[in-house]
Amino acid sequence: MKRGIALAGAVCLVVVLLAMAISRLGRVIEPVISPVYDAAAAPVILDAGHGGEDGGAVSVTGVPESQLNLEIVQKLRDILALCGTDPVLLREEDISLHDQSASTLREKKRSDLQNRVAAVESMEGATLISIHQNTYPSSQYHGAQVFYAPTEGSQALAEHFQSVLREQLQPDNGRAAKQIPDSVYLMNHITCPAILVECGFLTNPGEEAKLRDPGYQRQLAAVLAGAWLTGQEKADLQPAENLLQ
Repeated sequence: MKRGIALAGAVCLVVVLLAMAISRLGRVIEPVISPVYDAAAAPVILDAGHGGEDGGAVSVTGVPESQLNLEIVQKLRDILALCGTDPVLLREEDISLHDQSASTLREKKRSDLQNRVAAVESMEGATLISIHQNTYPSSQYHGAQVFYAPTEGSQALAEHFQSVLREQLQPDNGRAAKQIPDSVYLMNHITCPAILVECGFLTNPGEEAKLRDPGYQRQLAAVLAGAWLTGQEKADLQPAENLLQ
């Protein structure tokens, strides 16, 4: 585990420098370093949670969760692209992925989630990383936490991401990776390795200010990219079948 964290730290340093280059030069399409793993053999899907009419939680300054999720995912995509990995984004703008036939907000939310499941399931051998933000009635809580789907390889991958986040970004974060609750539709209706990253608490003023800051978003994205590039061996990336009850 320590060797994996050390490697992740080195990779994170590289991707932080790449993130700085992105901020100055804009998105670069061609990779500038070779990927640690074969991206074609282990495609990664990035899910910016919520979107469109479903803004998710609202921060203490009135920013919808969906906006922050997308901004972090876009930065993560750009860093991974520079590392030779071409991730698939479920959404690239602030929209819902519901069918046109859905009319009420409830119908749109359900249709959106069903379409996300279908998109993930259509990619053989993929791994899903879903980005979200946390909230709590009390403003004292802070720190990123990684949740894993009830699918093969997900727990080990989530534990690796949680360790890298603690070692490289939040040394005072004592949170542990946990299995996702049954109520989270997307993570409980897919069969591939999948994790959901709650990047921080929108109800904590200090952390919310960080999550709105583009510089911190790039730093967070760089750490997540480093965790992905060093952690794919933690999960069995072969298609998982009949893993859900």
